[in-house]
Amino acid sequence: MTSSTSLKPPKLDSSANLPGTYPFGKIEPNSTKYFASCMLGGIIACGPTHTSVTPLDLVKCRRQVNSNLYQSNVQAWKKIYAGEGLKGVFTGWSPTFIGYSFQGLGKYGFYEVFKHVYGDNLFPNTNKTLVFLGASASAEFIADIFLCPFEALKVRMQTTIPPYAKNMREAFSKTTAEGGIAKLYSGIVPLWGRQIPYTMCKFATFEEAVSMIYRQLGAKKEDYGTLAQTGVSFLGGYIAGIACAVVSHPADVMVSKLNSDRQAGESAGKAMSRIYGNIGFSGLWNGLPVRIVMIGTLTAFQWLIYDSFKVYLGLPTTGGH
Repeated sequence: MTSSTSLKPPKLDSSANLPGTYPFGKIEPNSTKYFASCMLGGIIACGPTHTSVTPLDLVKCRRQVNSNLYQSNVQAWKKIYAGEGLKGVFTGWSPTFIGYSFQGLGKYGFYEVFKHVYGDNLFPNTNKTLVFLGASASAEFIADIFLCPFEALKVRMQTTIPPYAKNMREAFSKTTAEGGIAKLYSGIVPLWGRQIPYTMCKFATFEEAVSMIYRQLGAKKEDYGTLAQTGVSFLGGYIAGIACAVVSHPADVMVSKLNSDRQAGESAGKAMSRIYGNIGFSGLWNGLPVRIVMIGTLTAFQWLIYDSFKVYLGLPTTGGH
């Protein structure tokens, strides 16, 4: 645990962030412009990265729902490609791109908002780690409201064989015809159960990992150039990704099962109880190795992109202060 100090970003040097020097001009820390910039950075960091690993996510979800479906990931991709071509390997890419872009806006942008509100305004003397946990939990609660309908469409498209829909528009029409817009939010509680602990672990571990790396290097963050700082963000992101993949995996399996195997009129609690009875404790860990690789790499690149974007705007990288 780190000691309680101000969570405000460090002051930039006098040559930085002058009007006209950066694309958005001068951005004051913790201003509306600053938070809007962080939201945009979250979109850029999350939408493309999640979409790029759609083939891994596709196989992971299918093996979570039916562990006997494929013998290995390579065999799965070969089988999907042989039957459906490259389009089949990227099944669910469109709801993934839109959903996780919105989620990135909420996750990263509102994390910065709540970190400032909790750490600087409401609880200035609270331990930093507690602030990171509270800010990330609050941000993810909002982010999942954005993500949930697209996650429902993605999982249905990826886990239903034969294909549930040819595209997101068709999947939306079929899903809402079954139960209206509420059907798209039927998995919001288990999604919160998966994503909130995941994000709390992701952000708090990242912040601590970055601070630890700088302590090991023996110098302050400001003593290093932006290239080195974004490299630290990448490494800290990978460490955080591995940790949160393990923490959130059982809930991830349950979300996949609920979206593909929930019976009409069945409550979330009853459905989870029935599914757990079928798969047992060991079934909650199906696909974990794939998820560690996917989430570790994904999280590392998200932090690299996010902090590189902040540097591009003349803002300090996240953590380490």
